[in-house]
Amino acid sequence: MSHSERSVEDDVRELAALLGDVVERQTSRDAFEAVESLRTDAIDYRRGSLDSRDPLRERLSGLDPETTRTVARAFGTYFELVNLAEERQRIRTVRAGRNAGELPDGLGTAAEALADADPETVEAVLSDVRVIPTFTAHPTEARRKTVKSKLRRVARALSDLDERRLIDDEEAAVWGDLEAVVESLWSTRTVRERRPTPSDEARNVRWYLEGPLYDVLPDVYDELTTVMADATADTGDDESTPSGSGAGVGHGEESPTVPSLLSFRSWAGSDRDGNPYVTVETTDETLARQRRAVLDRYDEDLLALAGSVSADADRVDHTEAFATLVEDHHDAVPTVARRANEDHPSEPYRAFVSVVRARVQRVADPRPGGYDDATAFQRALETLAADLRANDLAAVAREEVDPLVRRVETFGFVLAPLDLRDHRENHTEAVTELLAREDTDYAGMDEDERVQFLTDAILADETVVDLQPDPDAVSDTTARVAGRFDALAGWQAEYGVGAIDAYCISMTETVSHVLEVLFLADAAGVVSLPDHCGVDVVPLLETASALSNAREILGTLFENEAYGAALAARGGTQEVMLGYSDSNKENGPLAASWYLHRNARRLARVADDFDVELRLFHGRGGSLSRGGGPMNDALLALPAETATGEVKFTEQGEAIAEKFATPQIARRELGLMVDAQIRARLRAGREDTPEVQPEWRDAMTTAAEAARETYRDLLETDGFVEYFETTTPIGVIEELNLGSRPASRTGERTVEDLRAIPWVFSWTQSRAILPGWFSVASGLDAYLAPEDPDVDTDERLATLREMYREWPFFRTTLDNVSVSLARADMGIAAEYAALADDSLRERFFPRVEAEYDRARTLVAEITERADPLEREWFRENLDRRNPYVDPLSLLQVSLLDREADGELTDVERRALRLTVTGIASGMKNTG
Repeated sequence: MSHSERSVEDDVRELAALLGDVVERQTSRDAFEAVESLRTDAIDYRRGSLDSRDPLRERLSGLDPETTRTVARAFGTYFELVNLAEERQRIRTVRAGRNAGELPDGLGTAAEALADADPETVEAVLSDVRVIPTFTAHPTEARRKTVKSKLRRVARALSDLDERRLIDDEEAAVWGDLEAVVESLWSTRTVRERRPTPSDEARNVRWYLEGPLYDVLPDVYDELTTVMADATADTGDDESTPSGSGAGVGHGEESPTVPSLLSFRSWAGSDRDGNPYVTVETTDETLARQRRAVLDRYDEDLLALAGSVSADADRVDHTEAFATLVEDHHDAVPTVARRANEDHPSEPYRAFVSVVRARVQRVADPRPGGYDDATAFQRALETLAADLRANDLAAVAREEVDPLVRRVETFGFVLAPLDLRDHRENHTEAVTELLAREDTDYAGMDEDERVQFLTDAILADETVVDLQPDPDAVSDTTARVAGRFDALAGWQAEYGVGAIDAYCISMTETVSHVLEVLFLADAAGVVSLPDHCGVDVVPLLETASALSNAREILGTLFENEAYGAALAARGGTQEVMLGYSDSNKENGPLAASWYLHRNARRLARVADDFDVELRLFHGRGGSLSRGGGPMNDALLALPAETATGEVKFTEQGEAIAEKFATPQIARRELGLMVDAQIRARLRAGREDTPEVQPEWRDAMTTAAEAARETYRDLLETDGFVEYFETTTPIGVIEELNLGSRPASRTGERTVEDLRAIPWVFSWTQSRAILPGWFSVASGLDAYLAPEDPDVDTDERLATLREMYREWPFFRTTLDNVSVSLARADMGIAAEYAALADDSLRERFFPRVEAEYDRARTLVAEITERADPLEREWFRENLDRRNPYVDPLSLLQVSLLDREADGELTDVERRALRLTVTGIASGMKNTG
């Protein structure tokens, strides 16, 4: 088959056939036929050929333990392969759209928006914009590294079939390799035998940073530069070309220059919140390995560059800046420089690059002459590029040097700076205990007294506490916190302040929670006011009380003498993190979305009142229930007041793999993010930006409050926790080795104690996906007030429709609810509900089902769509998946029921765990 003729249907069909052959060969004909029978029965039921799922249940009940495990593995493996086929289809779509110039949104859209602005606005917007994806190690990745490695091999084979013109024996070789990989995949254990360590998680994140993201980063700038030049040419206004720092990377030397717009950060190896396994040693190792990884990539690029810049000395005339740079480099490593000149006597560029390479190699070892920082390395490359251009070697500079400049300005010598994070209770405990050793009763102080004491201590000339107490004389918590701050100064001395310069405080509730971190950083020598503050203190606001008090918290901090000085030393930018996951778990989807949106707007106003630059850090999860979804839509839906230019957001779990594992998709995702932030910044700067109507805000406030009441009422109803435990596989999920962090904060079984990830994961497994939509209908009905004769329901429905059409926030919120409703399946959810005893089931499931049915009706009425999903590709995706998820779900229900009775064999317990990973692959989501 020609590469241009392949489709997702072809890939799915052929991969499924290959898997079927492997299953039959590796197990038995009977096992293969069991899988096939279940598959066809599930399809027949979905198509209406079967009146019930009874044939499926009967087949499942008749399976022996080994066949049960085979069935679970077969469907789970099928979904892993289907996911790759759909990934390949997305790449086809992106490539075709880029080739035709018809990709929706993306950098072309950003360029068109910029082309309509005056040159000063363009320059201001580009200088403001900074998009900062932040990778976390949150445990939402169900696949083992070994399994992911094999799946990447399958992806490469599909790429070969799709993009290369293969002759028959070459194509046969690819299929032979595919068969071997699938066979190997089938024989590989899919569930981890041990929990990954924090170092494992850091290594996983590092793979994306040093691999696909490092590779495609220059392409993003190349594309933006090119489409901006094209858009400018279309307007016929050459003066709209912006200026900025950084290398020009377009295909023509007259292309506009684009400044640095992207940077990356990471929590992997540094996030302590609820994870006692992340130690000082873990962070030490993470920083060292990240530096080694990026230096190795630079070494590869410099080696290739040395082979490209082979111009004869007689054909070039160097600029004064380059000649001076060569002398400086000779002075830094004279022996290396002499040797390079001897090796390349008539190739000055090649000799110079050899010296640059040697200096980069010495950054991480004891030999003298290494660059002091990445800025010096970047300047050397920029001077080289300028000299090449001065000698009519512009194409060499553009293709060989400029991409490396982009990488150095983005990744530096750290690859990705680390954020530290811990729970505020741990800081309070440490400060209390350390001060008690100095005869100071911090525990006995009220909030005002604590704020005053911490302020005075931070501003004092001498430190108040010792961060190196006898470990046996303090609690484990205090020892960990003190040791971390004590190590922070060493990390910054070794790797630079920018390598680890943000500290996030989970569950921030008061001003003292923020000042405690500044106090400890001061004690570590990282802060020395008023001249130096080596850390951004980032409050994480996630509870309803913290969000409602955000103005008071920030306003008090900005007026505080110590904190104000620290803020000024950091350039006047305050980062605030908004927690989507725990806010959703506490308040429900509609209320959480509104509270976060409304308070983001309030935060922007507070910052503006105090002349402080606000950088919002959006703590979004991978699932829609935790703030996930398309990032470009999310950024454009934020309040215009918050689009200050810089924006930071988390990327985690399987969402990282989905977005960044493949270079073509990684480039597309980065382009979408940059496009959204450029357009958001442009929109924020326009005086004619449409104001959100007061009645819209009133409608959302009414709906959100009612929705929260309904949601909280469900969670607080007697027996709900037991219902949740019984009707979801939460117990199995807690035993899976998904991540290094424990599933709950204290080990108690309460909704409050349970982390947001297993909470969402469990409801996704049961196909209810309750956190994504429950209480939305109650909230909307409270605004529509259909039972109130004094309210014009039709008029209010018209208002909601207007909100959906014209308010990006409401449209994005309702679209995300639509997706959750479409992905949920109440028929399957009822099977899980039947695991509860009659009284529990009747107390909860009819309530859940009624809310679901009403939500579908209301969403259809407001969006004016007969079906919540108008996107054809999404409907096709669900139709492709649901019939294959159903057998896994019914098998899981059966195994959970028997587990509750203590009837499972060891083989069946393994099968139960396989159903969890299989459904996660089928739903393309864990938590």
